[in-house]
Amino acid sequence: MSAPTAILAEDEAPQRRELAHMLGELWPELRIMAQCSNGLEAAAALDHHTPDVAFLDIRMPGPDGMQVARAASPRTHIVFTTAYDNFAVQAFEDGAVDYVLKPLSPERLKGTIDRLKARMSASKPLDVNTLLSMLEARAATPPERIRWISAGVGGVIRMLSVDAVLFFQSQDKYTRVVTANEEAHIRLSLKDLLPRLDPDIFWQVHRGTVVRVSAIRSVRRNEESKLQLSITGKVETLQVSSTFAGRFRSL
Repeated sequence: MSAPTAILAEDEAPQRRELAHMLGELWPELRIMAQCSNGLEAAAALDHHTPDVAFLDIRMPGPDGMQVARAASPRTHIVFTTAYDNFAVQAFEDGAVDYVLKPLSPERLKGTIDRLKARMSASKPLDVNTLLSMLEARAATPPERIRWISAGVGGVIRMLSVDAVLFFQSQDKYTRVVTANEEAHIRLSLKDLLPRLDPDIFWQVHRGTVVRVSAIRSVRRNEESKLQLSITGKVETLQVSSTFAGRFRSL
């Protein structure tokens, strides 16, 4: 029997590497044929490799994970990776589509692998369109706003109120959380965290930075004419990328 094959699609490189590493540990016979950073790459990889399994991030540039899944071969088992559990979980459990919640953990991924192996052994043709329609309807509902964050501070897990956060900043596979009095790290990526923050309270000012608007003390241009934010109570400044400079158009 030939080894099972898979493709991975995740636009955050650290999370993509983490998933590949975990799969190597938990499912060593699985051959990963392609690692993709956006929906277009994923669609091309599905067409070229026709893998047994496709791990697709629901939210990624280009076609999103659900749009890519619609174009997959019926023989390809779909696994969505998502930071939100407000999708049609019953549809996931009863149908041919599976999911893994972020942040990834070996326990969660092992459960998904066990279900995949059982489905692949059954060799049933997959018809995911009805399930995808249900998921797309659920995905159109904005995720619940996050109020508390479970974060690592030193060697201790702390519960931090979002109301205390001054800014969030991407750091490899972690997100740095900065309050007036302390810093912490969470394993949820900024991309997955952003939809759960109130856009009137938190602004994205850089691909890797989200700041509380009320914490901005001043905005200045540096020697390179790039915008820099000063944060109340902090010496550190935050750079505004050209993509988000329009928020400060009057400067």
